[in-house]
Amino acid sequence: SPYGVYEMAGNVWEWVADWYGMNSYTSSPDRNPAGPSRGGSKVLRGGSWLNMLYDLRSTNRNYLGPMSRHFDLGFRCLQDASK
Repeated sequence: SPYGVYEMAGNVWEWVADWYGMNSYTSSPDRNPAGPSRGGSKVLRGGSWLNMLYDLRSTNRNYLGPMSRHFDLGFRCLQDASK
């Protein structure tokens, strides 16, 4: 990785803060697109060890209700790089 991070994909699906919108990417900015301001499902990224190889991409997107739990879901703590 050019950023010095490795093995970031394929472990668990990652919850992200964005609400899911089926067509939200058609009108969002190219950099750091945010989902709708509210919704019924949250976005999941990446895929897990249960998925096929093609699905283990950071661009892979899925969604679930925010109260959902499953053994192949997780999250990553992060901080804005500008801070």
